[in-house]
Amino acid sequence: MASAAEQLARNLNFSTFSKAKALQQRIWFTLGALLVYRLGTFIPVPGIDPDAFRATFEQSQQGIIGMFNMFAGGAVERMAIFALNLIPYITASIVVQVMATAIPRLEQLKKEGEAGRRKMNQYTRYLAVVFCSVQAYGIAVGLESSPGVVLDPGWFFRLSTVITLVGGTMFLMWLGEQITARGVGNGISLIIFAGIVANLPGTVAQTLELSRTGALPAWAGVGLLVLAVAVIAVIVFFERAQRRLLIQYPKRQVGNKMFQGDTSHLPLKLNTAGVIPVIFGSSLLLLPATIASFAAQGNAPGWLTTITALLGRGQPLYLALFAALIIFFAFFYTAIVFNPTETADNLKRSGGFIPGIRPGERTAQHIDYVLTRITVVGAAYLAVVALIPEVLVSQLSVSQFIGGTSLLIMVTVTLDTISQIQSHLIAQQYEGLVKKSRLGGGRRR
Repeated sequence: MASAAEQLARNLNFSTFSKAKALQQRIWFTLGALLVYRLGTFIPVPGIDPDAFRATFEQSQQGIIGMFNMFAGGAVERMAIFALNLIPYITASIVVQVMATAIPRLEQLKKEGEAGRRKMNQYTRYLAVVFCSVQAYGIAVGLESSPGVVLDPGWFFRLSTVITLVGGTMFLMWLGEQITARGVGNGISLIIFAGIVANLPGTVAQTLELSRTGALPAWAGVGLLVLAVAVIAVIVFFERAQRRLLIQYPKRQVGNKMFQGDTSHLPLKLNTAGVIPVIFGSSLLLLPATIASFAAQGNAPGWLTTITALLGRGQPLYLALFAALIIFFAFFYTAIVFNPTETADNLKRSGGFIPGIRPGERTAQHIDYVLTRITVVGAAYLAVVALIPEVLVSQLSVSQFIGGTSLLIMVTVTLDTISQIQSHLIAQQYEGLVKKSRLGGGRRR
């Protein structure tokens, strides 16, 4: 039998949306915030020669800088104030979450509810400023080492570049939080999503131009299109996949009548971590690699050039590190967002149990057993989707956007945003039904 939420979801239509004024305001706020972000990607950092930088960027856009440019929505190729995007903030979030598992003080903050969460967010912001400052200074030095890019090299340019790039990232952090609180969806993910989608027209035009000139064989162009459609279908399938554990509740007696115990399901997503492992893995690779790539444009030492080459797009070391980071963060983030012991305790308090499993510790062990094994499948799926298209695309020398990482982020964020919109609509419809029932009851009285 369908639940009340499922029945409400089936009844959603345009009329329900037109009555959800609060949801419409949230959507308009989200679109306005993303428009502000897009405008910022066209404001250049002062002291840069755009033509000289464009020539420098074109020499390395197929490498790690091309991937960074994808996440930044084209801000890197214009060296805009949002060139660093949210990568330093995401990296800081990773470090703080990892430290929370090792430092008792941070672990205690995680258990203090909303107050502890705000304190940890504050630590994350401070650390993000540090990472952003280091990365911005490395980019400034790298730009100075590229001939003709900087109009007036020196400490003033370095300081102004650091202040501009750090200020841009801090503004995006604030904007993302505002979208999460007052808009629809996760603000950080939506900003990255908007940057990727903004490159879609240029990517399609580039692919068509390569096919027209013969640089990309016709069969390869068709194959990339089929691959993109197949990857999207695989992502949707795995993101919707669940392992449902049967939960049974005991019989209950009301007066002289004995009622049969209810049954329900505990849904465990195949990919509990979502797109977070891919974003985290990409961020950790981009932090050092971007500085090395910029610095390698000038008279860089041989070891720095070697590192830049090894971390290039499609290189074995890059692929191996990316896969390892994705698998690690798939398990790490799943352990953060889902606690089997807490779930087992909640089931025990409500009288629910898994048939054949003793309530309490044995139930927690069983849930952890199942969750670990489906996470293996989920982590493997993320690694394959992110890496296999990257290998093929790197061999064909086409845009990074067509890769599995960008498709994974696009599809996952879209599904999550649609799910949140549906939740708002269901809440709106439920409130309407409650009001009608109250009015009906009042008239009968």
